[in-house]
Amino acid sequence: MDKTVVVAVESSRHHPLYKKTVRKIAKYKAHDEKNQCEQGDIVRLIETRPLSKEKRWRVAEIITRAEVIEVKPEEIEVEVKPEVVDVQPEEVDVQSEEIT
Repeated sequence: MDKTVVVAVESSRHHPLYKKTVRKIAKYKAHDEKNQCEQGDIVRLIETRPLSKEKRWRVAEIITRAEVIEVKPEEIEVEVKPEVVDVQPEEVDVQSEEIT
């Protein structure tokens, strides 16, 4: 989706019966003319004419930028377990005794 961003708007309210806080997340597709938005940015939207089937909003401004944390891949140390040797059971002499 070139020049399109998906914006999640989160709202919370108390459930009338159970009194628990319920989060509701609504997703809107918005037009980003210069492809400036990144994941995690906080943006301001304005309503506009229909630009496509689902796109009815436009990014007015980027309020705050998200911090990008770069993580370098590390080597994973693998423990080598000793091989399991198949051991044959020893022969066991079983003596039967009659019970009287």
